[in-house]
Amino acid sequence: MKKLAPILPFLLLCAAWNSHAQSPGATAKHPLSEEVQTVFNQLRAQDSLLFQLGYNQSDTAQLRLVIHDDFEFYHDQSGLLESKELFLKGISGLCHMNYKATRVLDLPSLEVHLLKNNGNLYGAIQTGKHAFYGEEPGKPRYLTSTATFTHVWILENGSWKLKRVLSYDHVVPGEER
Repeated sequence: MKKLAPILPFLLLCAAWNSHAQSPGATAKHPLSEEVQTVFNQLRAQDSLLFQLGYNQSDTAQLRLVIHDDFEFYHDQSGLLESKELFLKGISGLCHMNYKATRVLDLPSLEVHLLKNNGNLYGAIQTGKHAFYGEEPGKPRYLTSTATFTHVWILENGSWKLKRVLSYDHVVPGEER
């Protein structure tokens, strides 16, 4: 171990770089198949619509296109929203807070698992971690919480629709779990 001590920081840096160089959700032992990689990329784009436009910019028109009509949102702190309309109303409420809320995806944590019926793709489970920030004029951006999410996406007429959301394990800076 003493022989490794001088180069340990270098080895840790190489390991960290290598983990980010691979596709998120893939490991050296388990590279993503072409089908999974395709769905991963499609859902990463949908995630961007959902959060970059929907959450970060309160663009409910874009959200309406991404969210399934039979939508449910389960949140470990603010409860259950049992409809698409309740969720969209909540997103609209973000515009009326005393700070601008933004969400940042932890891309290396993102994973996708396909759902099939007799070999036919009908949906996918997407999991990952994200961080939420507050922004106020004249102040630096600050972390408000981190959380884990699980999304169930359904392939409907060739389009991915978000049907179920589990948002959990929220941690507020300075608070113990």
